Amino acid sequence: MFNSARLKLTAWYLLMIMLVSTVFSLTIYRVEATELERFARAQRFRIERRYLENQRGSPLPPRQNLLPPPDPELVNETEGRLLLTLLAINGGILLFSAGMGYFLAGRTLKPIQEMMEEQNRFISDASHELKTPLTSLKAAIEVNLRDKNLRIAEVKTLLSQNLGEVNKLQSLTESLLQLTRYQKTVNKMQFEILSLSAIANEAVKKIAPIASEKRVTLRKELADRKISGNKDALINLLVILLDNAVKYSPEKSVVRISAREIDHLLVITVKDQGIGINKEDLPYIFDRFYRADSARQKSGAGGYGLGLAIAKKITESHHGTISVQSQPGEGTTISVSLPLIRAGS
Repeated sequence: MFNSARLKLTAWYLLMIMLVSTVFSLTIYRVEATELERFARAQRFRIERRYLENQRGSPLPPRQNLLPPPDPELVNETEGRLLLTLLAINGGILLFSAGMGYFLAGRTLKPIQEMMEEQNRFISDASHELKTPLTSLKAAIEVNLRDKNLRIAEVKTLLSQNLGEVNKLQSLTESLLQLTRYQKTVNKMQFEILSLSAIANEAVKKIAPIASEKRVTLRKELADRKISGNKDALINLLVILLDNAVKYSPEKSVVRISAREIDHLLVITVKDQGIGINKEDLPYIFDRFYRADSARQKSGAGGYGLGLAIAKKITESHHGTISVQSQPGEGTTISVSLPLIRAGS
């Protein structure tokens, strides 16, 4: 599709360039041809006037001043050469414009092509993730409907299993909606001056029940700082990072959230004592639907690989950067760098 569009765009470029070039060449030809004919007429007129003056007895002008009139065939030949020269120039412009037009058309369409490919991948990945719980639901329901001796206890078990699948679908759709929302609202969020301590307290409060259930200690090691941002988005960012840290941490471990100032940036870090991430997985953990290798899956943590993708979008919308450091068996540290608001600024 894009090859066809590229050729069509190149053809439009050529049409516009050659139209301008042709009009310009015709104008030059007409001006030069008219000027050549005017010169020929003026030369003939001067010679005829000198001849008439000589016939009346006027002194004969010097011989070198009496130029012969231009030969009509020479004039026609000059006009023909001018036309051929302009045609050759337009041919060169056509070849050069074809190459440059094809190149520029590719550069023009490349962002659109990448956006379309990204959208197609997103739809394909989302469809695949939605298909799995839906298939499980359908299969369980169909099997149990065929059982004529289905008991109440079995019905309750089936409903409980189906509810788990529905919760997975709800979690996936909410994550997809969040990702889409943050993709659309880059540079459109309402920012305000916020307290980092207050943001961290809200995030810890949301994750505390999950951490308590797993007997993971959440430890804050940060002084209050002022940052500019969207409150809900930043709370969501820290919730995602803390939730990941708790998920992949062993029981009775510690998850630390800290902050420090480095080169006018506020660097927020969330560090766990979990299973870590293999080196080959690190470049891809912020990609949508990417889940690390089997070693990370052994923790029993669920998820669809959307959390860190959302975290990256939130960070980028706040003009910041996010990075990860990890070693298998030694835990993971995720750092978010945001512009720092200084006192009095």
